[in-house]
Amino acid sequence: MPTCAVVMKFGGTSMEDAAAIRRMAAIVADRAAERPVVVVSAMAKVTDQLAELAQAALKGDQETAGGLLAGLRERHLATLAQLAGDGETAAAIEHLLGELGDLVRGIAAVGELTGRTQDAVMSFGERLSPLLARVALRQAGVRAQPVDARQVIVTDEQFTHARPLYAESQRQVEERLMPLLADGATPLLGGFLAGTRQGVGTTLGRGGSDFSAAILGALLGAQRIEIWTDVDGMLTADPRVCPGARRIKAISFQEAAELAYFGAKVLHPATLLPAMHSGVPVWVLNSRAWLPGPPDGARTGTRIATRAPRTQAPFKCISCKRRIVVVDVVSTRMLQAHGFLKAIWDVFAEQRCPVDMVSTSEVSVSLTIADTRALPEIADALGKFADVRCEGRKAILCLVGENLRDTPGLAGQVFAALGELNVRMISQGASEINIGMVVDDDDVPEAMRRLHERFFSDLDAAVFA
Repeated sequence: MPTCAVVMKFGGTSMEDAAAIRRMAAIVADRAAERPVVVVSAMAKVTDQLAELAQAALKGDQETAGGLLAGLRERHLATLAQLAGDGETAAAIEHLLGELGDLVRGIAAVGELTGRTQDAVMSFGERLSPLLARVALRQAGVRAQPVDARQVIVTDEQFTHARPLYAESQRQVEERLMPLLADGATPLLGGFLAGTRQGVGTTLGRGGSDFSAAILGALLGAQRIEIWTDVDGMLTADPRVCPGARRIKAISFQEAAELAYFGAKVLHPATLLPAMHSGVPVWVLNSRAWLPGPPDGARTGTRIATRAPRTQAPFKCISCKRRIVVVDVVSTRMLQAHGFLKAIWDVFAEQRCPVDMVSTSEVSVSLTIADTRALPEIADALGKFADVRCEGRKAILCLVGENLRDTPGLAGQVFAALGELNVRMISQGASEINIGMVVDDDDVPEAMRRLHERFFSDLDAAVFA
């Protein structure tokens, strides 16, 4: 058996209260023989409250900041009491919240919130939750040993969305985690957190706890990574929109990565990269529907791996990315002139703005973006050599499956299912496993229902539950 067979990540809803934390501990105890490494997120909604706290401090809103701090203190200490925690843990929680209070007062005093300081504020959720998790784990018979993730996952200095440095992180994993595992302890880390070579705290971006688990799973050579959340796995569509959505038993890394990028909320888009490169399978599981024993695609969760069973249906899932903007760039001055596309991409690269979909012609380019914070600067820069028009209230619908390349006439079937609904842009073939289209945001629910009814009414039992 490898030193660590499984890395287990528990999201905010799996850490939301004392009952959820006890359930988390029972799940880990069930895996104890596999020498797990456990990664926990902040309690549900705490990260949002910390972001609000940072903004209140920046604005000098002492009343809001004080209320948020008091709420965080009350919630964590009340949960600890429900877990029958000890005085030492209570003192550790008080100490961390005192440190957070000092930081908030410092932000208010200087009237500035840098990326480094924002990361410091946002770190407290994942620094507090392992304290609660340790109490429940030890009560469940698990010898949990908290480890500061900021000393294990090493990143660059790109605060708020730092990038891991794998060679340095590998050395820290071998130095700080391997001895604990060899001694029979269960390392317990907060997700989302990392640190620079100099030891300055960073974060991996919102949703980064999944990323933390994947990084650790890859570096430890784990047999699998388990992402514990509040849904039964990856579904064929959002069940709130399509009540007939079905669970996908198995899906490939490529398919899952496309879905994650184009709006599927179950996974963070970056999560799959370390697992994909190392070949470690990822399971998405529901902590509220836990069954003892290792995961089994026939009865629970979704398995994501390098290879997945093929299905008779062309698609495995529909996802959507809402509230996007379409940017049209037109310049007759660039007719038969080289460098038009480069000039456009240079603008978006300078503003660090990702582009989702692209449609081009000789003198025009239409593209979509989700991050509109730099849109005024982008429009000004593009306006120096082209006419620019922006359309908001759009969405990208993405149908994903590995059978696309083998199914002739598929785009025609998609358009026929959508009927009179207007499609603003369409993309097929870039990755060979997805068809993407831009529609009005208001049309998303109806479009998803029509597509799901057309393509997911008769499914293979080997692939879909």
